[in-house]
Amino acid sequence: MNKCIFATDLHGKTERYDKLFKSITEIKPSIIFLGGDLTPHNYLCSGKNQNDSFLENYLKEKLSQLKLSMNVNYPTIYTILGNDDLRIEEIKLVELEKAGLLKYVNERKCKYEEYSIFGLAYVPPTPFQLKDWERYDVSTYTDLGCISPDLGYRTVDISETEISYRTISRIINDLTGEDDLSKSVFLFHSPPYQTNLDRAALDGIKVDGVQLDLHVGSIAIKNFIEEKQPYLTLHGHIHESSSITGSWKQKIGNTLAINAAYEKEQLSIVVFTLENCSDAKRYLL
Repeated sequence: MNKCIFATDLHGKTERYDKLFKSITEIKPSIIFLGGDLTPHNYLCSGKNQNDSFLENYLKEKLSQLKLSMNVNYPTIYTILGNDDLRIEEIKLVELEKAGLLKYVNERKCKYEEYSIFGLAYVPPTPFQLKDWERYDVSTYTDLGCISPDLGYRTVDISETEISYRTISRIINDLTGEDDLSKSVFLFHSPPYQTNLDRAALDGIKVDGVQLDLHVGSIAIKNFIEEKQPYLTLHGHIHESSSITGSWKQKIGNTLAINAAYEKEQLSIVVFTLENCSDAKRYLL
């Protein structure tokens, strides 16, 4: 049985990472899934990344130590970035992959035994200025209170055509094609729209007298899950959702969807076996 740990939205908090590494050494999982927002909150000042050492120094050192201590028991680590991570940091994850410390899977498909592992970091438009990992969802529509992906700032240039037309829906279709997804695991940063996993704390928040949508996940991801029924989908991004809805997992047809993000200071991890993901349990450490 392949035991797995899923964690997301650690936001560079070393106390959370320390608890995660301790859990890994105790549980000895085969696989780790890291769902994005890995680094400290970054603010660009005159184009300078104020926190540019976290991945190449702290995380590299910790993973190297973990690999040395666990030896043959070192897990396969699949990771993506999230909307609070700078895309310019992507190259550092590629370097960590070359060092054999993890697998960076954004817009990629990997094989693990008979399972297909997919990764996708993008989220629909948010109210925040950093737009590296934001895309239009199913059309060029931006929710009330959010900022269009055409605005804000990016740390990596992309074409206007890609911003306007390469929606999350198109990216998912390009990534999966006609693949058999009955044994697929998707590592998404965004949760699916209008579920127990994407409920934001926006009650009573209005713009021009209009209540903001309380659900802020991806319609494209929800549609994809409903239509293609992958085996398991893993999500983050909306920290408070489980506290509001009382649920951190949800069945969508035959698909089990899990959001491991958490709004309080504890580390949230979800532990499950790949062969029977319905046995998933969440631990707050």
